[in-house]
Amino acid sequence: MSNTVADKLARKTRKKAPSKQVRLKLVYIDFWSAVKFSCLLSVCIAVVSVVSTILIYVVLVQTGVMDQADSLFMDIVGEENSLLNILGFPQVAGFAIVVGILNVIVGTALGAIAALVYNLLVRVLGGFQLGFTSN
Repeated sequence: MSNTVADKLARKTRKKAPSKQVRLKLVYIDFWSAVKFSCLLSVCIAVVSVVSTILIYVVLVQTGVMDQADSLFMDIVGEENSLLNILGFPQVAGFAIVVGILNVIVGTALGAIAALVYNLLVRVLGGFQLGFTSN
């Protein structure tokens, strides 16, 4: 018996509460917050890129792709030159770490520049108008 009076009353009282909508403008980005956020994001991206580069290199070595590329390279250039001497694990890991460090520096600088440019453009354009609702 699902059609009792209590069930009918319960269905009537389960109405959604009205959601309140608010419109806000983003008119300022704190410089140091943007620098810290962009630095943290750049560090995360650098760690992911270093680990993924090392993992890809290890997979290529373990599957024999690097040995085949080395034999092809020695056939083209000569037997005295080896691709594995040029692209050894220390060289690949060192290159990935250097690129990761440069990524952190450039990413942090770009985040700071983006915050400054946005703060300057807000004076002319007025900022982004955002809408929020509460559920």
